[in-house]
Formats: sequence, structure tokens, C-alpha cells
Amino acid sequence: MRPRVAVTGLGLRTPAGAGPKELWNALLAGRSTARTITSFDVSTLAVRFACQVPDLDVSAYLTDRQARRLDRASLLAVCAAGDALADAGHPRVPPERRAVVAGSSFCGTETYESALLDTPGAGALRLSPIFIPKIMPNAGAAAIGMRYEIRGPSMSVVTACASGAHAIGEGVRLIRDGSADLVVAGAGDANVTPGMLHGFSRCRALSGRNDDPEAACRPFEADRDGFVLAEGAAFVVLERLDEAVRRGARVHAEVSGYGRTSDAHDLTAPAPGGEGARRCMDAALADAGLAPEDIVHVNAHGTGTELNDLAEAQAIGRVFGPAAVPVSATKGVTGHALGASGAIEAVACVLAIAECTAPPTANLERLDPRCDIDASPVPRPIARGPVMSNSFGFGGHNATLVFSPAP
Repeated sequence: MRPRVAVTGLGLRTPAGAGPKELWNALLAGRSTARTITSFDVSTLAVRFACQVPDLDVSAYLTDRQARRLDRASLLAVCAAGDALADAGHPRVPPERRAVVAGSSFCGTETYESALLDTPGAGALRLSPIFIPKIMPNAGAAAIGMRYEIRGPSMSVVTACASGAHAIGEGVRLIRDGSADLVVAGAGDANVTPGMLHGFSRCRALSGRNDDPEAACRPFEADRDGFVLAEGAAFVVLERLDEAVRRGARVHAEVSGYGRTSDAHDLTAPAPGGEGARRCMDAALADAGLAPEDIVHVNAHGTGTELNDLAEAQAIGRVFGPAAVPVSATKGVTGHALGASGAIEAVACVLAIAECTAPPTANLERLDPRCDIDASPVPRPIARGPVMSNSFGFGGHNATLVFSPAP
């Protein structure tokens, strides 16, 4: 029989707060964290707002020299991972039996743009000797491994906006197959930059509500017009459930199911009818040994874009039936932190289980009639039971996690 996998630690850095309690309170209040950007000049940009992590202070985690060698995405990841390990009680696991799986959609965006976009030509470039190490996709995993003495498997997952969920799922697999006794898994992304705002705006993916940023991200709303770019990080500590119980650890939840599929359809658009998302949810349920009616709540990917919301709603309807399960989309509060979003929402699912509450979907005033799901603008009580989290990314990458209450 395969080992069961426990979540024993939670760590966060989000626009809605630097800890689980802060995030949960913001989600319950339905308070959007979107604001007009003041950290750089946005006067020439079509979209001038985002959800940013305020007052990032890494002094408790890294020396000044260590911090200078990391991009903001890696800094967020190191802080969140450190908090997760502290929350888990710093389990005494040999370094060789520890692992890290870190996701990111892009890494080093801030470093890359500050070095290249303001330079008149390649011949004028004066790059730092650590420019490449700061922008490499595995920088976050490497930084976490070095800071927290992780000498076992160290892997990076880059599957666009599904990266964080995939990272946690692959961490579960490492525990199940005996490759590690402790896994730090999650994601960090910091892409609130001029280039990213311009690029996603050109994709017609971003909301353009510059005059009312807090109302901009409107998942499943009839008049939604795109997502709100965000940054952040979230990590969890995973252990064998029996070992966690043996050492007297606080078990937040069990990761009971993991599904991953590919649409193999389009670079940006989901498969028609959410076919890939449906298969992903079915796979996660099968992995958990659960039926659709066992799930008490779904945390949707819910970006607030036209195509994504419709496809996901159709997929949820095909798995669970029309409006058959409470659905929340937390990006109305946090914005869309791209690769980190799935990890942030995984933590939100664990908190929903603990509080027996489905958080509201912010800015939901009139549900799109084509989205036949049970979404609500107010918090709702749910039974103590398994919760599902969906994450879908450009390129057709799909990941679904199922969390169950701690036994």
C-alpha cells in the first residue's frame, strides 16, 4: 500500500499577507489587493495596476550578500519555504532525505528587464557576473536547497500557471515512491514588471479597469475582461502521514489526489468544453479513490478571462453536475501570481478544510449565465471533507490537487 502524504507546514508571501491567517482573513472579506502601481513608471502602459507583495523584508532569512544574489521571485520563495519549515517544526530529517520541488512560470523577470530593457544596444550591456544564475529557471529551487540544507532531489517545474500545483503534486510523488522523507514544495513568481504588463496586455489577457483596480479581477462574472497580474510565493512541507503522526506533528491536511493532463490544443486557449481540465479532475479523483460527490468544495483556477472561466465551468459541470458543488475563485482577492497561484490556492484549500468554509468569489455580482456553477460572493459553510484545487496554464498544462482532512 502506498504511503499517505501529510501537509505539516504552510508558508506564504502574497499581496494579501505574509501568513496563512492574513490570507484567510482577506479571502473571507473578499478584499481585492489590486492597486495602481507606484514602484515604477506606468504612464506609458495600457494597464497600470497589479497585486504586489508590500514591504518585502528578507533580513530574517538571508544576509545582504545572499539577497543581492537572488531575483525577487527567488527571495519570495526562500521566505515562504522558510516559514513552511518553521510551521512544520523543522523536522529532524537528514539533509540527504530532504527534497525541494519549486515551480515558477518565469524566473528572474525583474533582473532581466532591469538589465536589458533600458540598455540602448547589446554592445552597451554591463551585466552582473551573477546575471545568469539569477534568471535561470532553477534559481528558486537552488536557493531553497542551499539555505535550508536540502541535499536530496532538487527539481524545478515550469508549466506556466500550473507550476505551483504541479510542484506540490510531484513532491507528493517523491514521498510516495520513497525518494525523500520530507519535501518542501511550492512556487514563487515576481512578474509585475513593465515588460510583463505590456506583454500580457498585448495578449488581451489583462483587465483594463485602470480607474477601478479593486473591481478588476472578476472570475465567472458576466462582465469580466481579464486577469490582474500578481506576484507571490507559497510552499508546503510534505511528509509521510504515519511518520508525521509518530513524531507528533500538527497535520494540516492530507494530499490525497493528484492529476495532470495536457490539452495538446493551443498555446493560450483551453481545449473546447474544458476537455483537458475535465480529464485532469477525473484523474485526481481516481488517484484519491474518491467519487465526485465526496468533494465538498472546489477552488477554481478562475482567472477572470473569457475563455478560461467558461472552459473551467464547463469542465466542473461535467465532473460534478450543474451547480452541484460550492466553487470559489480566490484570484479576485490575490490576483493571478502565474506559476505561484496554484501553490497559494493549495494553502487556501487547506485553510478551507480547517475552517469548514468556502471563501467568497470577490467581485461576483452577476454570474455569467454560461457558467453553470455554484459560485457565491459571500463565505459559505461546507462539510468537513475533501477539497479540490485546479490550476491550468498557457500551453494546455493542467494540474488538480485533492486535499482531505487530517485523520
